Amino acid sequence: MPATAEDLLALLDTPMGYAADVDLSDADAARAELERRFPSTGPAATKLREALVAAVEDGVICDRGKDPVRFSRLAKPVDTPHDLSVDFVWMTGPGINHRHPRGEVNLCFSVEGDAKFDGRPAGWVVFAPDTQHVPTVTDGTMLIVYFLPGGEVEWVNDGKA
Repeated sequence: MPATAEDLLALLDTPMGYAADVDLSDADAARAELERRFPSTGPAATKLREALVAAVEDGVICDRGKDPVRFSRLAKPVDTPHDLSVDFVWMTGPGINHRHPRGEVNLCFSVEGDAKFDGRPAGWVVFAPDTQHVPTVTDGTMLIVYFLPGGEVEWVNDGKA
């Protein structure tokens, strides 16, 4: 039986809570703290990865868009106890140019190859408040869970690089 939104939110509650609790002003320190609290290659993250890949295969998440970027939203900030939106993206290339008014926290899982997100390996990737980028996956395929404080994101130049 495919996972439900409630199932996935329950699996994401712990890492989401950590993401909400960390100070994003120093992205490197936030990434290190998240990795300490919820190791991206630990048993809980491995279980989460397996469940999320199955949810993609079942069409529960990442069911919008087309390659190189398929995406979906699981929850708005008001639907979580942590004031974070929860979104997913299945990437094999560049995404849409955007700015993070309050920061962005990503938990990246390599699905194929030695995938990197903005040049960073699988694991936690954090962007401080007021940063901007064209998110890009190279060297493979990644499934990314991203948390936005207050759900805040600004699309730049209509999403063009």
